[in-house]
Amino acid sequence: MSTHFQPPVKTIGDLLRRLGDIPPDRVRFSPVPGTATVDDLLKPENAGCELVDETLVEKPVGVRESAIAFFLGQLLGPFVRKHNLGILTGADGTWAILSGLVRLPDVAFVSWNRLPGGRYPDEPVPNVVPDLAVEVLSNGNTPGEMTRKRAEYFRAGVRLVWEIDPRARAVRVYSAPDRHQDLTAADTLVGDSVLPGFALPLQQLFAELDRHG
Repeated sequence: MSTHFQPPVKTIGDLLRRLGDIPPDRVRFSPVPGTATVDDLLKPENAGCELVDETLVEKPVGVRESAIAFFLGQLLGPFVRKHNLGILTGADGTWAILSGLVRLPDVAFVSWNRLPGGRYPDEPVPNVVPDLAVEVLSNGNTPGEMTRKRAEYFRAGVRLVWEIDPRARAVRVYSAPDRHQDLTAADTLVGDSVLPGFALPLQQLFAELDRHG
């Protein structure tokens, strides 16, 4: 295994630590870690995986997380379309943000000026970096994983990261890997310079979790 990684990885423990101390059952071993490609990622049986260090890594899933991400997309969509700012993608939107690294933010916004020709890309995994990446935290996410993911997002050129915690009903807004603002359901989430003029009272977002029949 050590031949496929720089710096070398000699044990499964090394690999899991490298990936952010994630559970071993999230790491696919077909293909062997360190050898996976974008073509492997696009196979139907690997849906819901990210490509990290040429390794297929399953994303944690959950109904609450999916519902919040979908609802946020519904709230962002009219604003983005009204001002014709760019495009939005959901949790199956694949972005090759760095070499050997394909991330699937739960919601992503990409401005037109980052898209070749100012149009939707034709390829399934474009080499394009979103302006905004939204991660809705699941129980399976680890602190180390999220720290690594944030560092990669900003190194690639993402301008803003929102980490949403549905259970705590809180949002952490990152403008840099080491600079953030914590918001609660009593606060308003704004788009800053990425989505200027966008404002969302978080009570409206988290109230989605209280709907019932």
